[in-house]
Amino acid sequence: MGVGRMKSTSVRRMALAIAATTALTGLAACSSGDSGGSDQDDRASGSGGGVTKVSPIAALRSAEKSTDAADSAQVESTTVMGSMMSMTADGALGWADGISGTLTIEYTGGTMADTMRQLGTTKMEARYLPDAYYAKMGDAFARQAGGKHWIKYDYDDLADLAGGSGAYLKDQMQNTTPNQSVKLLLASGDVKKVGEEKVRGKDTTHYSGTVDVADLAGKNSSLSASQLADLKKQLEQAGVTTETVDIWVDDQDLLVKKVEKGQMATGELTQTAYYSDYGVKVSAEEPPASDTEDFKKLLEKQGGTVAGTTS
Repeated sequence: MGVGRMKSTSVRRMALAIAATTALTGLAACSSGDSGGSDQDDRASGSGGGVTKVSPIAALRSAEKSTDAADSAQVESTTVMGSMMSMTADGALGWADGISGTLTIEYTGGTMADTMRQLGTTKMEARYLPDAYYAKMGDAFARQAGGKHWIKYDYDDLADLAGGSGAYLKDQMQNTTPNQSVKLLLASGDVKKVGEEKVRGKDTTHYSGTVDVADLAGKNSSLSASQLADLKKQLEQAGVTTETVDIWVDDQDLLVKKVEKGQMATGELTQTAYYSDYGVKVSAEEPPASDTEDFKKLLEKQGGTVAGTTS
């Protein structure tokens, strides 16, 4: 195999891995975990003058229910993963019956942006459907991949190919809603009210907490013991241990902003997301089969695996 051929093959493999990583990262604008609640005291406490002060836990439970019931929202997020990647995601997602929706994702920096630039585009359309995720690559990638622009990532295939992280990805992709970051704080057992703040002109209440990533994955997903052990190992290798989560909730008990920060082996992970237009109409159509290639088949052709390409 010539050097040029080897290079183009490795770029194609990397692009497949990037699109798979983006599936989770784009959705992480809405989520990073799930939980049934907290053992902390959630009773409202009385105060002088007949005013009732609601505890942070009780307030968060109200926000979790209201946000979940809204069924859809506009999402706008920025993510930085150390030196590896910075990206923006913008679009609408719904969660009434599994996850669905469309995001426009743009790579703005890092090694992933460099790789995508080699493929002729740093922008990608991402479509989320209940059983699969679709990524639209550029014309340069299509020329190298049999002329097809769309890559289909079946969630079951991701679970099979990427060990614990793939199983967790599938679990999160099928159960994600913006209220998950509220649940993260409820599950953390370490949540405090920071204060009243304005977010894009709206009056909001700011809450903050610290969560143990691996511990929450164990509590709040349907992974088997072996998948969970594998996920914890992969998280440790990536240097991911704890995250700080900050959320801002408006007077309708709806989540309007979320910031997550944590350390990775490649540097700091920071993600900021804004939510608006709750209840917005969301549509995500399956791309034409004639212009779609299954990512598992592409990987087999290129001799790679998800685990190998994303490590």
